[in-house]
Amino acid sequence: MITILLVDDHPVVREGLRGMLEAEEDLTVVGEANSGGEGVVMSAAKEPDVVLMDLRMPGLDGVEATKRILADSPARRVVVLTTYETDTDILRAVEAGAAGYLLKDASRAELANAIRAAARGETVLAPSVAGKLVRRVRQPAAPALSAREVEVLKLVAKGGTNADIGRELHISEATVKTHLLRVFGKLDVSDRTAAVTTAMRHGLL
Repeated sequence: MITILLVDDHPVVREGLRGMLEAEEDLTVVGEANSGGEGVVMSAAKEPDVVLMDLRMPGLDGVEATKRILADSPARRVVVLTTYETDTDILRAVEAGAAGYLLKDASRAELANAIRAAARGETVLAPSVAGKLVRRVRQPAAPALSAREVEVLKLVAKGGTNADIGRELHISEATVKTHLLRVFGKLDVSDRTAAVTTAMRHGLL
């Protein structure tokens, strides 16, 4: 029998999940938590095989709750079940150690099979989530800018000239120009506008 803890701040969702899962002969729900914090406490108390974790909840969110649960019990399997599938949400959950990422439109059979797979030690991802994750991994890593280079570029984005930026940061115009040339090289651009737009695309500004 695979034991499951439900963590979701919506009682109706938890009730529906319990009904779906307990219709399966080999699955049983051993507890329900209405917040990430309560989920961490109940995980330690109930010791479920799999934690079915909502992502966005008031207070401690699903990602932080996942980190704490796995820090306490590394062998526990946490499967995120959410309505959100943004790249950021997916990466945060995977980096936190989640064994799976499913969407709430999954059928009962898909959900049950995913829980069984997670309990066996497998990773389970909704097809659309898997596609997003693969595309994200294939993207080249964002170039690394120093803190000073970011400061300079932020002032460029606000329309500052080299002289303006020098006065703001208490450095010479020549130093500002040196920083900008390094930024151009790292971002593979040739002008200020392209540097700002490329940095924004990489999330550096």
